[in-house]
Amino acid sequence: MSHPGWPPPEGVPTLTEVVAWPAADTAPAPLEPAPEAFPLEAGEVTVRPAAAAAPSMTDEQLIEQVLADVQHQVDLMLEVRLREILTPILTRATDAVVRDARGELASTLRDVVARAVAQELTRHRGR
Repeated sequence: MSHPGWPPPEGVPTLTEVVAWPAADTAPAPLEPAPEAFPLEAGEVTVRPAAAAAPSMTDEQLIEQVLADVQHQVDLMLEVRLREILTPILTRATDAVVRDARGELASTLRDVVARAVAQELTRHRGR
């Protein structure tokens, strides 16, 4: 942040300077990259340009087209994000269930073996 009395950094206009903007007719047309040149990353939204749409499309049809494209991208992004978020949660939950099931199985197995041994000892003593 600048302090009063300090000059602004070079190349930054001040509020008192007049900045000349190029005329609208001399501005170069913006370049649009080919869609296949930049593959989509998770979370990016693509919307087909209006020029690619049929010239006879009404505003409502164009809105529906854009909404469908955005919805598709949102669905993909949601799926990716849910997988990223749920994978570690489900892994921890699965590990906890397996650990608890092993503990219960071991406890039940000990009880069953203890009863079986007690029955055998009783049977052998009764002879």
